Amino acid sequence: MTCCDQRCALITGAVLGALIAVLGGILFPVGDMIIENTVNKETVLENGTLAYDTWTSVDTAIYRQFWLFDVQNPDEVVSQGAKPVLVQKGPYTYKTRFIPKRNITFNENFTVSFVLPYGAIFEPDMSVGTEDDTFTSLNLAVAGVYGLLGHKLANLIIQSSNSKLFQNRTVKELLWGYKDPMLNTMLGVFYPYNGTTDGPYTVFTGKDDIKKVATIERWMGETSLSYWNDSYCNMINGTDGSSFHPFLDKKEHLYFFSSDICRSISAIYERTVDLKGIDVYRYMLPAEALASPVENPDNQCYCTDPVITKNCSMAGLLDLTACRGTPVYLSLPHFLYGSSDLVQSVIGLSPNPDEHSIFLDVEPITGFTMRFAKRLQLNMLYGPSDDIVILNKITNYTVFPILWVNETAVLDDETADMFKKELISRLDLLEGFQIGLIAVGSIIFVSCMIGLIVVCTKKNKLSLIA
Repeated sequence: MTCCDQRCALITGAVLGALIAVLGGILFPVGDMIIENTVNKETVLENGTLAYDTWTSVDTAIYRQFWLFDVQNPDEVVSQGAKPVLVQKGPYTYKTRFIPKRNITFNENFTVSFVLPYGAIFEPDMSVGTEDDTFTSLNLAVAGVYGLLGHKLANLIIQSSNSKLFQNRTVKELLWGYKDPMLNTMLGVFYPYNGTTDGPYTVFTGKDDIKKVATIERWMGETSLSYWNDSYCNMINGTDGSSFHPFLDKKEHLYFFSSDICRSISAIYERTVDLKGIDVYRYMLPAEALASPVENPDNQCYCTDPVITKNCSMAGLLDLTACRGTPVYLSLPHFLYGSSDLVQSVIGLSPNPDEHSIFLDVEPITGFTMRFAKRLQLNMLYGPSDDIVILNKITNYTVFPILWVNETAVLDDETADMFKKELISRLDLLEGFQIGLIAVGSIIFVSCMIGLIVVCTKKNKLSLIA
């Protein structure tokens, strides 16, 4: 091969290498566009998409784990005004959300409506005992009339039925209902539950704007709530938490509405974690979500009782009386992030962020929630009263923990493998192909350029000798 032939071959190789590298570079935005279009198409809530199949499926089991508090010194509390000594026992586990959404109706304004049926099946293999285990707990009826009625009338009702401040009830009774002898009606923390529904909900399909997919437009036929006497606190923001829009930004807050807590709330990105080989964003409920209005002015409209909350300076408590119709107070388990007064009003609590916080693990490309833990504690109030005899020895208001619940779910191994095969592996393959083209093209280009320099150098030396 002559020197000219070598130079031509090397120049051709360099050009070819450059073209291959440029092609690899071009494929990055083109590939990203293809991925974005595909993901946006598959995350719309309409028949035939991956999002719709996931949205309507009940294959992923959702569980509610309950920890109930057992009072160790009920007599001392009543006779001496002692602090309740509590011991928690659990979990008592129930499978929930196993019934598909009902009445799914697509509307003309790119929304879809549905109702969510409620049901609970006890899982003995995932529980520490049976539904017949007995606990000494606050008398729900007594706490109810204490918070809702005048104390003289409440005392007449309590004494006429010989009711006590504390009662012995089974797990099943406390959770799902029992016939109360004082009020002659059914009571229970979650009564009624089986056979009832949540909603109707109306959410955006995302077909006209993928950023709005799964965002709630209406709940119970209304675009806002009516519990808080304030337009800000009554806003229904975000999704139901099961999914969000695709291509999440770590900097944005994720908003979701929960009928369990009668309000919308937000979570913030904390870190990226590995879930069965899939990178997911972990979003946590921040401490300021239930902070006192003194620290977070946005929470001012959630403060409905200045006496109990000490002029709205108490953190960690949400009064659900207007929402539930009974004086129920919501908190995180063990009063996590709550004021010290709450934790110290009883003995036996140990708030721990790892065990008691709320989190969502969301796959950032699709916006699908792949694991979550919604942990909440339900409390009722009792306190001093000159008119209610059984409370004559009580000197302080006590927000009493009845139980706490962890509603949780995680994608199963089969779904994880399918997700990795259908999305992650294809993204990795495309990225590897792009990087490979750039690498190979760059190597060919650099090698040919080096060769060309060597050939030209040799030619120049030969010319000088000649």
